[in-house]
Amino acid sequence: MHRGAHVAIVLAPMISLQSYVRGQWVAGSGDTKTLHDPSTEAVLGDVRQGGIDFAAALEHARKVGGPALRALTFPQRGELLKAISAKLHEHRDELIEIAGRNGGNTRGDAKFDLDGASGTLAFYAQLGASLPASHHLPDGDGVQLGRTPRFYGQHIFVPRTGVAVHINAFNFPAWGMGEKMACALLAGVPVIEKAGTPSALLAHRIAKLIVDNQLLPEGAFQFVAGSVSGMLDLLGAQDTVAFTGSSATGIAIRGNKHLVARNVRVNIEADSINPAVLGPDVESGSDTLEQFLANVATDMTQKAGQKCTAVRRILVPQAMVAEVQEALVERLRAVKIGNVMDGDVRMGPVASSEQLRDVRAGIQKLQAVSDTVIGGPQSIAEKGYFVTPTLLRAKDVDAAVLHELEVFGPCATLLPYDGTAAMAVELCNRGGGGLVASGYSDDRAFVEALVAGISPWHGRVWLGSEKTMGQAIGPGAVLPASVHGGPGRAGGGEELGGLRGLHHYMQRTAIQGDRAVVGRSFGRDAT
Repeated sequence: MHRGAHVAIVLAPMISLQSYVRGQWVAGSGDTKTLHDPSTEAVLGDVRQGGIDFAAALEHARKVGGPALRALTFPQRGELLKAISAKLHEHRDELIEIAGRNGGNTRGDAKFDLDGASGTLAFYAQLGASLPASHHLPDGDGVQLGRTPRFYGQHIFVPRTGVAVHINAFNFPAWGMGEKMACALLAGVPVIEKAGTPSALLAHRIAKLIVDNQLLPEGAFQFVAGSVSGMLDLLGAQDTVAFTGSSATGIAIRGNKHLVARNVRVNIEADSINPAVLGPDVESGSDTLEQFLANVATDMTQKAGQKCTAVRRILVPQAMVAEVQEALVERLRAVKIGNVMDGDVRMGPVASSEQLRDVRAGIQKLQAVSDTVIGGPQSIAEKGYFVTPTLLRAKDVDAAVLHELEVFGPCATLLPYDGTAAMAVELCNRGGGGLVASGYSDDRAFVEALVAGISPWHGRVWLGSEKTMGQAIGPGAVLPASVHGGPGRAGGGEELGGLRGLHHYMQRTAIQGDRAVVGRSFGRDAT
């Protein structure tokens, strides 16, 4: 097989993942979860869920890691991120191999994850270099507060003195960890990273690279391979929890009585039944239609549909449904599915047997209210967690399950609509809040009405048109300069967005006093 540069596999048989806390690697204990190769079901290792002294880990971060980071300026912290980004790029081929073995990622899918991580870290490294060589950031201009200009106020951002606990998802073990780390570390807050279990080998290897190469000050980075549920009960008002995963788990975290009682900041990024809307003006053979078809097909098959930003509902004007359906079927049939270590495979398996079970069950629920155009829940291989790309067509677009159930796999449903912006808005918003909605149209009036209607319910609105053809990264990609998150069922959280991503880990404080002191020490001129 040809896969370009090929490296020796670094996975030892039956590796038992350790956690890195208090400056040392620690073996877990208790309940064991087995790690598999999703393409072959071969056992690769395990994760032990317990055995970590959470109180000691938190104290180490607060007493050692936090002071070390806060002693650095923003540009100096940016240099740390730059070094991590460079190290990931240096080991890219090795990490791609692990992503294939343990994550079921094709080479392209692995690059998407790893380059997203290194690229986001590099973005925030550059942002750090552009920030003042100080330990606080002014928030806007100062204002006169009294009868004369003498009494003056200035808002500033300062690092919080706690810990950022990051609970990451299995689908993007590199990118998910990298984007959270980048914002917290640049803000000056130490991190404790918890890996998503099914793909934990990749996150563990990245943690090893950070630790073994001493890329961060002691205590600034800790890594937990198993559970962190007991840790949440030990957090306080200066700490932050950032979670990516299912809405059910997100609700449980947000409702944790200790987190609520201590007013711990909680940032949730959860389920999203993302819509893609084709405008009524889009014609056959147009660049706008081509862009729409390409993006929908990519979202359905990239990472085997295991993306929180993937399209789940495809809104198409009734007059175009047959053409769109035929074009998508042609594209999906051309996707070769199989063991990701084969170079010509373009879609691998889902990440675990549990994920396979959930995807199959979800498809069956959607089939109850839809016609199956292509695919379905049936088994397509004797070994491996494979699901064929599944395109459904709603019998009744008002069926609640279409707007309530996220099938986290290669499955999407066509929803015919009447071509009006009003109906498109109404259907999009039935998802109860989403991470990203995409619209494809060259009709400005339609676009403006669509954006006005769906923006309150979506964290990001992506617009495709004739002019964006060949110029735009698809809606499924999370870019560090734009916010990632969404209201309602999407979790109500927000990450990234350039400088905005740091604010979750910082305290906004109003400084009031003599303008000569406040302005010179804390205003824009001071930095």
